[in-house]
Amino acid sequence: MRKSLTVIMLILAGAVFTLSLQGAKITAVKVGSKINVSVNGKFFTSYIFSEDEKYPFFYPVNGPISGGSVTSMRNAVYPHHSSLFFGCDMVNGGNYWQEGLERGRIISVNAEILKQGGDTVIITDECIWSRPGALSPVKDKRIFTITAPSANMTQIDVDITMEMLMDVTIRKTNHSLFSARLAADISVTNGGTMINAEGIQGEKATFGKGSAWIDFYGKRGKATEGLVIMQHPSNPWYPSPWFTRDYGFISPTPMYWPENGTDTRMQKGTSLRLRYRVLVHGGTHEEADIKGNFEKYRNTK
Repeated sequence: MRKSLTVIMLILAGAVFTLSLQGAKITAVKVGSKINVSVNGKFFTSYIFSEDEKYPFFYPVNGPISGGSVTSMRNAVYPHHSSLFFGCDMVNGGNYWQEGLERGRIISVNAEILKQGGDTVIITDECIWSRPGALSPVKDKRIFTITAPSANMTQIDVDITMEMLMDVTIRKTNHSLFSARLAADISVTNGGTMINAEGIQGEKATFGKGSAWIDFYGKRGKATEGLVIMQHPSNPWYPSPWFTRDYGFISPTPMYWPENGTDTRMQKGTSLRLRYRVLVHGGTHEEADIKGNFEKYRNTK
């Protein structure tokens, strides 16, 4: 009888452990100009929307194994790279990407926690693109859905709709839309791997190539961690060409390869919806089954 009880307890313990991996508890709390997100009690990321920032962004974005950020902030050479962010240069004469608040800012006006405490956190925000002496050309609405598909993976689904408040012209620029600046220790220049959906690796081969996703990962002690950005097939220009750098930068950015060769034009009242999935994962792209995870993503509505 005692042995049977022991076996039952072990089975139940195993079941509880499995459930804890499959249904992680994800919580969020708004503190000042940040929304802090934790997975099973461990801090994962902050959505930062401070008044003195160029634009809202996520930092840190902590890996599931090391607990250290797989993204970096404000490298001395490129101080306009803020971890995981969305912005754009050359919009109706404004700059909503590089440093200098007077050149243009993306201002959060309504960052809120829509859901938290179960297996999902949902953050919503509304932003105005603004600069001194000019009318705002764009406003956007953002939905970030954070889940943890497994113990070695955390997921951020990004859904951003830009509304044109006037006729908008975006001049040809490499500084545009959703981007990630990776931590130096996992960069290609420090021995890491950057690989796209076609299996092509490194800056020289991936630069300007259209691809559904790019994964960036590297060794951290005995573990391997990384971050992949996936483009949803419903996005305009899919699969967008990528701006890539071996030092640790990835961005699917059609504005550097505009269809007419010079700029991108959108009329007042039109909307542009862009969807991305970010997976922060342990292991290589094969161990994390990035290909299989993209197949799941491509079928989401």
